[in-house]
Amino acid sequence: MLSAPVVLWILSALVCVGRSHHHIGHGEKAQDTAADDANNKISLVTSANKEFAFRLYRKLAGHAASQGKNIFFSPLSVSTALAALSVGAQGETHQQLFRGLGFSSSQLAQTDVDQAFRTFFANTSQDISQGTAMFVGSILKPKPEFLDALKQSFSAEGFSVDFTKTTESADTINQYVSDKTNGKINKLVESLDPDTVMYLLSYIYYKGKWETPFDPRDTRQDVFRVEENTEVQVQMMEMEKDVNTYRDQAINTSVLHLPFNNSYSMLLLLPENMTTLENNISPAHVTKWLKWLKTETYNIYVPKFSIKTSYKLNDVLTEMGMADMFGDRADLGGIAEGQKLAVSEVVHQATLDVDEGGATAAAATGIGFIPLSFHYVPELKFNRPFMVVITDRTAENMLFMGKIVNPNI
Repeated sequence: MLSAPVVLWILSALVCVGRSHHHIGHGEKAQDTAADDANNKISLVTSANKEFAFRLYRKLAGHAASQGKNIFFSPLSVSTALAALSVGAQGETHQQLFRGLGFSSSQLAQTDVDQAFRTFFANTSQDISQGTAMFVGSILKPKPEFLDALKQSFSAEGFSVDFTKTTESADTINQYVSDKTNGKINKLVESLDPDTVMYLLSYIYYKGKWETPFDPRDTRQDVFRVEENTEVQVQMMEMEKDVNTYRDQAINTSVLHLPFNNSYSMLLLLPENMTTLENNISPAHVTKWLKWLKTETYNIYVPKFSIKTSYKLNDVLTEMGMADMFGDRADLGGIAEGQKLAVSEVVHQATLDVDEGGATAAAATGIGFIPLSFHYVPELKFNRPFMVVITDRTAENMLFMGKIVNPNI
């Protein structure tokens, strides 16, 4: 018997970076034991999400399809969508999802994971638009407990669509996604299989401004070295200011911390050897960098760019141990009654725009002037491939990650 396809779309739209949940607070002292236990469960899920981020990055970076290309994605968006799917998974399929996401089944039950994500969504900043959505065909009868768990814990909205009308269904999904991402992702679905019975998607949208904007008058054309023998022209933003930096000698990487005017930051990582950085970077590095940043005056140069990425994650997730959900062995019996389901695709799209103002270059900003005098100011120039990590300043949530190989594509 053929399984009906469930298509899992994971998308993120990011305008100049960021996106997270606030640091999870501690419970009421009157209920210390229960609160400590709940906070411990949340901590386990948070830690697993961070580790998953770097495992997924390494898989994407190592894939032949990614060689020489920009990488940009939201690990937290992928975690959210897969955790939502795990609500309806059973047996070995559920165990694979838990193991793949880094959740220990001996320490965490599905209800613990649900509660952790419920807390994450409840503490989401007003700067961020995030959520999940289900588009359900008329022939599928989802279980009420599945729908309730997604609504309560994953901020899910539900819609009924007629998947036999493929063009109309695709238009409905695309319009929803476009509305939620302010038009940044306006054509998620190119075409629909009429056998589709459900779409589950996760979205993230964040629009942020730099704490200290760049002056557009200082942006000039410059060279970016893509490879040893390949250079491209870019618009290079420049600023001389006191910035937070860290020099990680162990992996020969310079770290620049660029804060937004809220609780999120972008870390730009300029390594001597990209492979060394990619093979060694971990959540502990990010925590260390944010803790030991030093303030020094630098001339910083950061390219102005706009990139869009799109991934089909079936192979990557299969390699990470989550294979059964894609085939005849799929056990998604917790989603609906009397119908065998399988996931046909897991797709992720993300966009990143970086400019002088952050996300809004037209923002009115005061410009500071300093007296001209001859003094030596060290440079930190991102004119060759670099990594991007976007996190809250507690380093609790790896929000977005990527590698900019060529700012022009």
